Amino acid sequence: MKIDAFNHFSPAPYFEEFCRLQPQHPAATLFKRRPELYDIEARLRLIDQVPDYTQILCLANPPLEAIAGPDDSPRLARFANDQLAATVKARPDRFPGFVAGLPMNNPEAAVSEARRAVRELGACGIQIFTNVNGVPLSDPRYFDLFATMADLDRPILVHPIRMGNHADYATESKSEAEVWFTFGWPYETSACMARLVYAGLFDKLPDLRVLTHHYGGMIPFFADKITLGFEQIFFGTMERNPLAERSGLKRPPLDYFKKLYGDTATNGSVPAMTCGYSFFGRERTIFATDAPFDPDGGIHLVKRTITAIEALPISTAEKSDIFDGNVRRFFKLS
Repeated sequence: MKIDAFNHFSPAPYFEEFCRLQPQHPAATLFKRRPELYDIEARLRLIDQVPDYTQILCLANPPLEAIAGPDDSPRLARFANDQLAATVKARPDRFPGFVAGLPMNNPEAAVSEARRAVRELGACGIQIFTNVNGVPLSDPRYFDLFATMADLDRPILVHPIRMGNHADYATESKSEAEVWFTFGWPYETSACMARLVYAGLFDKLPDLRVLTHHYGGMIPFFADKITLGFEQIFFGTMERNPLAERSGLKRPPLDYFKKLYGDTATNGSVPAMTCGYSFFGRERTIFATDAPFDPDGGIHLVKRTITAIEALPISTAEKSDIFDGNVRRFFKLS
């Protein structure tokens, strides 16, 4: 069995509400060109093209906090999660679980909705984004949510987010050449994780499970760069990082990055998959495709990701863990 842990689906009633609230948002128009994003029958046709393939569902971007203000986003989150739960309940053979969306611009409501989604709806985790309308996740206002998920023993899936209005250079007002997407998202993931590490999150919550989308962004490729900080070059040693000491970290910075999980959503790139697997390893690699975000309605990403995993020079047992075993353990699926 192959369980896709990080793909995107916005149930039709929720998608219609999003379009009503934000009719000018690019996704309100663009997503209609990919019915697999919101139409359940189109999504089932996608899934049925691949033998022994199922999906853990989570919402597509934009984040809930980018759609509604803090007074309205809790209602929208409840509505979205109720729709995801109903989708899973109707077709458990295709969807063994769902990941809840949260109103992150209302931190107290986000904590309440996380508890409700897990305890009442059966959510197997939550999805949040790398920033909350520009506020980093390392901000103290979000610590209670991380602590809640550690207490609930359910994982957090972190999706990168920045848009075209995030300029590439300080002298410009917008991004060019889709840099915000192609390179901005991997950077967002890496920057977000670094800020959480240096905030001491994983010392405070050592059992917290965090899944980084797109195999950790830049982290695996630049793992050795993590071990040598700029200040360390001039004021430390190869074994002593002054910034890590000043931040109160109990272990070398790279140890915390190694506590993260990475998913296989690399657009089917075997070299990227090899690099990611060499960093995250057998136990912390999670199968995911990012479907249906390709011109063929998702089947391109699904098939290429499976092919890339099969091409890895690892054992059949290791591949089985990636496709199935790790996902079940990560989400505590029965």
